[in-house]
Amino acid sequence: MQTVSVEIPITTFAALGESPDEFVNEMRIAAAVKWYELGRLSQGKAAEVAGLTRSAFIDALSRFKVSPIQIDAGELARELENVG
Repeated sequence: MQTVSVEIPITTFAALGESPDEFVNEMRIAAAVKWYELGRLSQGKAAEVAGLTRSAFIDALSRFKVSPIQIDAGELARELENVG
């Protein structure tokens, strides 16, 4: 695993009411959720980035109001054509 260092103003932790460790965990989850929402990561890979099980990641998606099903209308129509 790779370690990445990010400088964050110390006042950020107080403003969010989080410890640095809590902030890092939340930042990982938020980034993974956004990348999943944008279609850049699969659900499984996003869960891995977030440091969560897939089930816990789906719960996080709900907390961020992101659908666990990421398919557009065109993809859905193609899938439905293949079923019949």
